[in-house]
Parts: sequence; structure tokens; C-alpha cells
Amino acid sequence: MAGFGFTPPDEPNDPNQNPNQNPNPFGNFGEIFQQFSSMGLNLQGLMSALSGQKSPASLSREMIRDISKKFLSAHGELPVSISDLTATQEAMNIADLWLNEATVFPPLPMSDNCALSRRDWIDSTLNGWEEIARPLVEGMSDAMAGMLKDNLGESGISMDQLGGQSGFGIPGFNFSGMQIPQSLLASIMGTFMSSLISTQLGQTIGNLSTTVTGANDVALPLSKEIRPALIPQNATNWGSGLGIDESEVRIYLALREIAAARLFVNAPWLREYIKSAIASYGKGIRVDITAITEQAQEAMNSGELDPANPESLTLALSGGMFTPEETPTQKAALENLETVLALIDGWIDSVVTLAAKNRLPSLVQLRETQQRRRATKSPTQELFATLVGLEVSPRRTREAITFWEKVVELKDVKSRDEIWDESFLLPRGDQLGDAEGFLKSRTVPDDLSGLI
Repeated sequence: MAGFGFTPPDEPNDPNQNPNQNPNPFGNFGEIFQQFSSMGLNLQGLMSALSGQKSPASLSREMIRDISKKFLSAHGELPVSISDLTATQEAMNIADLWLNEATVFPPLPMSDNCALSRRDWIDSTLNGWEEIARPLVEGMSDAMAGMLKDNLGESGISMDQLGGQSGFGIPGFNFSGMQIPQSLLASIMGTFMSSLISTQLGQTIGNLSTTVTGANDVALPLSKEIRPALIPQNATNWGSGLGIDESEVRIYLALREIAAARLFVNAPWLREYIKSAIASYGKGIRVDITAITEQAQEAMNSGELDPANPESLTLALSGGMFTPEETPTQKAALENLETVLALIDGWIDSVVTLAAKNRLPSLVQLRETQQRRRATKSPTQELFATLVGLEVSPRRTREAITFWEKVVELKDVKSRDEIWDESFLLPRGDQLGDAEGFLKSRTVPDDLSGLI
């Protein structure tokens, strides 16, 4: 069986050929394309890419939305009732008032629509998901194009080398007897990678819609207009079995939701910072065609990868089958991303704890439940594990919580929140364990004569 279409054909080597150069590293590309089509290649996106209307790396918003909502339909959802809305508004008003004493970030206008259904959450965050994932797809597409150029050159490959297949299964296209330019192959592969990420992202969003408790529970600025909102169905599930009054659970979750919203509004640079870290990771991606071929062949031989089963490809990729070797630049990007995500989550926790102290009888239990949830099934963890293989360490988040609490102890709430003014003010990962040293490093001495 062909190794995912990448295995070269069994034919004699040209004696004049460089033994280290494979004349046709892609085997029968007609078969590859048919396999890709069966695995969910976005043909409409490919046509747009070939016509110059779109980049091959453009994510399919329609595909992401459709897959996420199909996943949601399989798990069910409840509409938001009048009683849900009333209870949520009450919890939001209480939480908003308490938070005024725990952060200098000012209150936000409260929306009448502060209770969302699972489907509402998908619709309101879809653009944000696309923005976050786009740099990764662009990096993968560029890497694939570079690999094709290195192996095929600008001229590409002829149909005779590809076994004479015509059309590649695309209605109205017949490539028989033609030279297939490298740019066309790059568009096909780029569109395939885009379709693959769109599929993975749709599944992740659909899964998250059944667990996130609010609009900002992922601890990422996803919505174009940041506003706090709870998902009553998921909030009820979150508190189920804890033995804590539902109103207390709602207030706790509302505190987290409003704290996150205030942070994102007052640190607008966070959106671009996160995208930039993902872009830095994406730019470092390189494609090793030999390694992919070997891994794909092993996966197909073991039954892990079945070209007739689109889900098997997603599972194989999610399991790291095509995970590239990380460069120093990529490792640094992931370090920055993990640190800022931990700082966001840690700040929210420390602010909520300060606001709810002596007010919520079950605060300790609620905090432990949240931290346990983050350690085992964090929404952020699920997302970045799927996209870039990043695991946000629970230990790093605990360090961030302690860091923010220590800053308040040594300084005050205002000094803590001012650290979010600019990205360069944030602590590095190795500074989280020494808040006092971090604050000293940012202090300008009154007498500068000793520095001259």
C-alpha cells in the first residue's frame, strides 16, 4: 500500500542520477489528490487559491463552523431560559461590584445578553479562533511549498511522471499531457493543510462549547467585542456534584468571566502578542518528506492511518505523527506563549480570590475545583495541544498565581495591574518564582550617579 501517496514508485534508478536525489518523491500524485479529496480537501478553497482569489493557507470558516456545530449537535444543547438570564444577570452584577476592590481595571458596560447558549458561544468566538490559527496554517503552507520547490524546482513535474492521471478528480479539469507546475502542487498541499487545520479546529471548538463556562473562559481574547457572559448549561454542569449552592457557583464563575474581560479590554496588545508567538512558531516549521513518508507508511501498516477514513488522519496528526522538530526559535515562541497564558490564568485567579475573600463561603473548594479542571482538561490546553503540541503546565500556572499574589503583598493592586501596560513589562518564565527580584529589576534608583 502506498505510504499516504508519498512513497516513490518502484522503478529502476537512472544510472546517471544522483543517488541522493529522488526524481519523483511524491509517487502517483493523482492518487494522492484523490486520497486528499476523500480526507476533506476543500476543493472550493483550492479553486480560489488557483485563481488568485485566496491564499492556499486560508482557513475555511464555513468548514470550522459546520464541523463544530455538528459536534455540538451530537452532544446536545439547551436554550437559554428567562430564569437563566435573570440568575446570570444577578451573579454578574454582584461579581462586578466585588471586583472593583480587587483591580484598578474599570468596570465594563454590562450587556443585557449576558447568558449564551453553546451555539451562541461558537458564533461569537469563530473569528477569534480563525485569527489565532491562521499564522500556523501559513507557516505549514510555506514549509510545504519550500519542500516542493527544493525537490521539484520551479518547473514542477510532468503528468507522465505522475502516471498519466487526468483531472485529479476535479470537475472540469484535465491535466493529461500537461506539466504540473510546482506552484499548483504547492496550492494543493497548502489547501490540504488548511483543510486539515480547519477540521481539527472545528472539532476542538465543538468540544470546548460543551465545557467552557463563559465567553472568556478559554482565557484568550477571542471575541471582537470583549464582553463578559456565562453559558448557563455549562455553568450548571461545572458545579454539579460539588454540593455548593448554584448561586455561589454562578458568582464565582461570573467573577472569573468579568476579570478576564477587564484584563483583555485594558491590555489590547494581548491579541497580537499571542498571534505573534504562534506566527513565530509557524515560520520555523520545516517539512521532512522522508520522515513523513516513513511515519505514514508505519501508520498505514498498523491500521492507524486509513486513506478511506478521514478521521484517522486527524487522529494520527493530533497524535504528533507530523509534528516537526522544534527549532530554537520555535521553542522560544512556545515558551513565551506558555508563560503569557499562565500569567493570564494566574492573574484571573488571584484577582478573583482577592475579590471573593470572606464573601464566598466555598471559595477554597471552588478554587480547587477550577485548578483541578485546568490541570486535567483546560480549554486552553486542549486548543494549543491540538494546534502546536503545547502543554501549558499546571505548575507554571501555579507559579503565576503565586507571582501575582506576591506582587500585591510587596506593592499593591495598582502595581500589579500596571505590569499589563505593555508586553515588555511582563515577567519571563524564569522570573515567576522571584517576584521580589522582578520588581527590583524594574525599579529605577533615585540616585543614578553610580551608573555613570
